[in-house]
Amino acid sequence: TDFGDLSATISDGNGSGNDIRFISAGGVNGSGSRVNVVEFVNYASAGNTTDFGDLSAVRELFSNVSNNVRYVTLGGNGGSAVNTIEYFTIQTTGNATDFGDLTGTRTESHCGNVASSTRGLISAGPNAGSGSYSNIIEYITIASTANSTDFGDLSNSVNQTGGVSSSTRGIFAGGNTSGGVINVIEYVTIASTGNATDFGDMTSARFKLAGLANSTRGVITGGKTSAAESNVLEFVTMASTGN
Repeated sequence: TDFGDLSATISDGNGSGNDIRFISAGGVNGSGSRVNVVEFVNYASAGNTTDFGDLSAVRELFSNVSNNVRYVTLGGNGGSAVNTIEYFTIQTTGNATDFGDLTGTRTESHCGNVASSTRGLISAGPNAGSGSYSNIIEYITIASTANSTDFGDLSNSVNQTGGVSSSTRGIFAGGNTSGGVINVIEYVTIASTGNATDFGDMTSARFKLAGLANSTRGVITGGKTSAAESNVLEFVTMASTGN
């Protein structure tokens, strides 16, 4: 059912929320210009978005993590790749506040970002200027401010993975490697650090994936095969391993 509209046509932005409201941030407008606009809606009442504040700079293709209090943006493209981390308090309107820096630049927005109520993790993505991809996983403690810390590595250097998480596990699915698109699913225990462990396989190799989850199931949606866009939705049981 129709809910309302953003203030402008936007692509390649990102967003998150808590139990009460959803926040949309950044992206590219219909004229092809990057924006720093942040706006919100409350779930309980349909209607158009309301201005929330601004990112510190125009930016697209960034990742995000959140808990029920903070929304944190990670990396992105502001004309070149950046390592910026900043945050918003979801229930308080206002401009972004500096959080710290990633260990490296991250763009493409689909970087397998996963979170618990305590930690946020971001994985992989392109290495700026080199044309290669990263396998690095790094983390932040959402309630604090500081630079990101190394967590471990994925088994593949990959871009545009999908991420789903419970309060315990973070799961990374698919992606695009220098050798082609993969169907690999791996997981980490969010409260610890270490390299990712094999979980199983997707039904097909895809990248540019989105994901959503509750404490039981993670759903991996859409994306693109090496040849065409996909409308497939598939799920994993978060606490187990399997295809």
